[in-house]
Amino acid sequence: MEVCPPLGDAALNALFAAAWPGHELTDFGARLRRSLLWVAAFRGEELTGFVNVVGDGGVHAFVLDTTVHPSARRRGLGVRLVRRAADEARRAGARWLHVDYEPHLTGFYERCGFAPTAAGLRRLG
Repeated sequence: MEVCPPLGDAALNALFAAAWPGHELTDFGARLRRSLLWVAAFRGEELTGFVNVVGDGGVHAFVLDTTVHPSARRRGLGVRLVRRAADEARRAGARWLHVDYEPHLTGFYERCGFAPTAAGLRRLG
């Protein structure tokens, strides 16, 4: 696992296309420039896992885009990625780490150290 390795759009789009049906090509460079940090996992040269963390400039950080290649799932890679991201966010000054997820991912995020809380969500588009 590497923290903030150089990642290009081709590698990230390939991972996301494999992991997320309906993924559309994305300019990840623009996203990463605004990130607090990201953690990536590789099998050889192939990107197999990714998690992004953005910050508010203060003590809050947010987990986004947790993604593991289908061929690498169910082996604990996602949990290790998120836990490493949490450790790195703490080192970067964050005191609270937030994540939004769908109900079927509750167990996964509990294994990552998160506790469910009440939160609000509003779709804007």
